[in-house]
Amino acid sequence: MLWDVDGTIADASAGILPRIEVVLRELDRPQIPADQVNRWIGPPMLESFQLLAGLDENEATIAVARYRQLAGQQGYAKSVRLYDGIVDVIREVHAAGIPQTTASTKPGNQIDAIFEHFQLTDLFVAVHGATPAPGVNDTKADVLGRALEDMRSRGVDVSRPVLVGDRHHDVDGAAGFDVPVIFARWGFGSPEEEAGSVLAVESPAELRDALLG
Repeated sequence: MLWDVDGTIADASAGILPRIEVVLRELDRPQIPADQVNRWIGPPMLESFQLLAGLDENEATIAVARYRQLAGQQGYAKSVRLYDGIVDVIREVHAAGIPQTTASTKPGNQIDAIFEHFQLTDLFVAVHGATPAPGVNDTKADVLGRALEDMRSRGVDVSRPVLVGDRHHDVDGAAGFDVPVIFARWGFGSPEEEAGSVLAVESPAELRDALLG
């Protein structure tokens, strides 16, 4: 089983959005319009600084480097909260003997820090996230491909995988690997982004029932 992180397991927006605002202000760029806030959470940051802030690739790389510098200074787990009930689901899936990993475009070192802080590390076979280098635009498909390959190399049966995520990036990235996606409606995605998922769930409790019956 594969998990997205931002918008699915964790809500890190309380830290993410202020850091973006600092970077945009330092670059003398307009702040995030209120109706675009949710669009920043989930996609690769390098992509967002280009598509949403209008930066060119070089400027976006500088912006991501500064953003991650701020995140490191503040602490990757600071201002992060886990969605109510999601840890119970993760624990029950683990107890059922189902191997779990992440497939997130959040940098892997940040996921490690969050999981260590919330004592989730031992519930996962491994953590797979984006490459921390600011100029690398790891897509969901890139990370998912690496996650499946790594799990396979560990002897994990990946013949019937499922990914839980909250953005169209999850659905699009999984499609190339024929991995079904369960869409988490409590995240940052819009209803239109559910298209292509095999199921959309309203709550972690509903997700638990879908996974374990």
